[in-house]
Amino acid sequence: MPVTPSTQASPAVTPVTEAEVIAAFARREHAGRALAGDVERIARAAQAMAARFHLGGKLIVFGDGGAGSDAAHVAVEFMHPVIVGKRALAAVALSNDATTGRDGENGGDAAEVFAHQVRHWADASDMALGVSRDDRCVSVPRGLRTAGELGLLTIALTCGEARGDGQGGEVADHVLVAASDDPAVVKEVHVTAYHLLWELVHVFFDRLGPPARRASR
Repeated sequence: MPVTPSTQASPAVTPVTEAEVIAAFARREHAGRALAGDVERIARAAQAMAARFHLGGKLIVFGDGGAGSDAAHVAVEFMHPVIVGKRALAAVALSNDATTGRDGENGGDAAEVFAHQVRHWADASDMALGVSRDDRCVSVPRGLRTAGELGLLTIALTCGEARGDGQGGEVADHVLVAASDDPAVVKEVHVTAYHLLWELVHVFFDRLGPPARRASR
């Protein structure tokens, strides 16, 4: 039978609905402007990552809870570029390995889950990028600190209204903060941030000339 369009009228957009839409944008404005103001920090992080990739390093990404999906997203972006002609750059998401993660937790300390994997997967020439949407997360900062102790370049995507100095402090060499406590906004800012990192890494990488070959382990 042919499908006919519904004759039911769409509900009118009321002033209340408009106010809700305006409020939704307003919740995102501060965090979005803060990220835009972090252009120098983002550029420095991307340049440092490009240098590591150029020398044959790989990117190790991890995130706690829902941020584990962001870790997987980051790894896919670098390994399987959606833009034709962009180079695939080696990246792996530790959050994808559920079995290893559970084994680490069963060992008695859930906070060690990423640190344990970094110790066994990483080389000093690599990079570690940790994603956390919750200030209470302990496994991501511990994983980043372990990576730093091993000589890896470290990048943190964090959250919260309080902003650091952008120099990394005790957490990472490069820290990008989603300036919000709203989980939905934090997620959106993090996605934008790592897309910017991906794009700028390629810009810097292409300026460095032919890349080095990674030595076999």
